[in-house]
Amino acid sequence: MSEFDFDLFVIGAGSGGVRAARMAAAAGMRVAVAEDRYMGGTCVNVGCVPKKLFVYASSYREAFEDAEAYGWKGQVDARFEWPTLRDNNAMEITRLNGIYRNLLGSAGVQVIDGRAKLSGRQQVSVGDTTYSAERVLVATGGWPFVPDIPGSEHAITSNEVFSLEVFPRRILVVGGGYIAVEFAGIFAGLGAETHLSYRRELFLRGFDNDVRRFVRDEVGKKQVKLHFSHEVQSIEKQADGTLKVHGVDGSVLDVDAVLYATGRKPNTHGLGLEKLGVVLHKDGTIGVDDNFRSSVTSIYALGDVTGGPELTPVALAEAMALVKHWQTGKTAEIDYNNIPTAVFSQPNIGTVGLTEEEARQAGIPVVVYKSDFRAMRHSVSGRDERTLMKLIVDGSNDKVMGAHMVGPDAGEIIQGIAVAMKAGATKSVFDQTIGIHPTAAEEFVTMRTPVAD
Repeated sequence: MSEFDFDLFVIGAGSGGVRAARMAAAAGMRVAVAEDRYMGGTCVNVGCVPKKLFVYASSYREAFEDAEAYGWKGQVDARFEWPTLRDNNAMEITRLNGIYRNLLGSAGVQVIDGRAKLSGRQQVSVGDTTYSAERVLVATGGWPFVPDIPGSEHAITSNEVFSLEVFPRRILVVGGGYIAVEFAGIFAGLGAETHLSYRRELFLRGFDNDVRRFVRDEVGKKQVKLHFSHEVQSIEKQADGTLKVHGVDGSVLDVDAVLYATGRKPNTHGLGLEKLGVVLHKDGTIGVDDNFRSSVTSIYALGDVTGGPELTPVALAEAMALVKHWQTGKTAEIDYNNIPTAVFSQPNIGTVGLTEEEARQAGIPVVVYKSDFRAMRHSVSGRDERTLMKLIVDGSNDKVMGAHMVGPDAGEIIQGIAVAMKAGATKSVFDQTIGIHPTAAEEFVTMRTPVAD
């Protein structure tokens, strides 16, 4: 019999933790998972799943407006009811929580409810009980960050936004990343007076600059009031419950809610990592080697808590690679190149590979192909919304190095492009591919003329 209670103890039942636990159990390991808050982690509870459901909800307003041009007359006066969306979302999340718990149970994983902390290099304490484990995996993800400014206690984050008691008539979203842009679109679509504040001159840093500028223009058409080079100085709660937001520039904005989407920090507080000598980076992420092992040989970490790409599919891939490493002893192989991703802003963003700026900085002889057009559905609806598609090609070997899109279903389209790029497709391969007509996606295989430098 083993000297340990478990072969593997996983702290955190998010995407990566659950996948690692299930795979390890399937491989014959005795596994436990501790979770104190969200069964399924951020993605299922307060991240990608509810966020996309809310994006769906917010898109109906424009669909109703566009329907009349297609002959749908005399529609019932549509009214948005926040409690219906909020409560239906909560029911769906509860259903998914149960699925995750059942998946773990069916795999033979022991689920322990409670906040876990490391009490030894091979010991985990949950409440008054201490468990021993040959290996410990930390998969606790991230936690929303709110700057420490006067009145910050009045702000909300993505943890609270899906369950608000009352729908805010006016809302300020603070941040310049994809989460901020997504929530600005959600609340504008649901009918709130929506403001987006970002302290720099243009949001979505790290994305292709053409994409950033294009999204700025399109989001601005959708009743989102953009405040660039704007920094919140303080938040003041009024007697009627509303909030007065003071900017560093002296501006004042009256709203009903302030949503901070200013990034996430590693969720490692209180885990006891430092006491055990686990090396943490300056940003609080856990330092790991190529096999996800920390500086303490019995402690591993993966997912957002290690500072890699903060994407659910990445955490899943890391979990599978880690368990395979334990089984075979071979180095965990993860290819972080050409990871496709989508932003469910309105319109959507889909992207894979290098931006034009990254390619040029790498010294690649860049050839750019770009198309900017009105989608077919809006030729009848008359809506002033455009679609952008862009290919970055290495002029020395014709290889497609990046693909970017802003428009409806961008994520669905870019997924297929990502497969082609992973296979090493060249621009001539794109050119030889027959398009599906009439679709927006066919534009990726019909762009023939490079953009002049």
